[in-house]
Amino acid sequence: MLEGVLIAESLRPGAELTGVPLHITKIARVEVNNAAAEQPQQWTLLDFAAEETDAERLAGQLAACLAPTGGWYVNYNTTAEAFVVFADKIFRYPRKQAEGRRQAQNYARSIGIPEPQLDWQDWPVGPCLTSGARPAATATAWGIT
Repeated sequence: MLEGVLIAESLRPGAELTGVPLHITKIARVEVNNAAAEQPQQWTLLDFAAEETDAERLAGQLAACLAPTGGWYVNYNTTAEAFVVFADKIFRYPRKQAEGRRQAQNYARSIGIPEPQLDWQDWPVGPCLTSGARPAATATAWGIT
């Protein structure tokens, strides 16, 4: 299973993510202290899981659904790869590969994503997310209260 987090407010108006079964494992509404200028102060986090065989198709669907403004991305991991998806742009690299991560972070900076939000993890797939727990470093960096 791949696991990740989708911020509901990051979706384009009228967007529909179809054809990739997602299992929503947790829904949370949070206050964000370091939102970008075009981001709301409250986010709805959808923790999800999907089959690893759907990873590439999910990336394509998300790239088409994410808002092109506001500084949004979705990241998720399979057992072998990290995916960081922006509107119309996908980064895919072996987990923990510094160069792939650097390229995705540089792109994120170029579209105005605040530095504290560039902390995505090459999360382990397993109990940490299956239990619904978000890595503390991510919650702190996002300014979630």
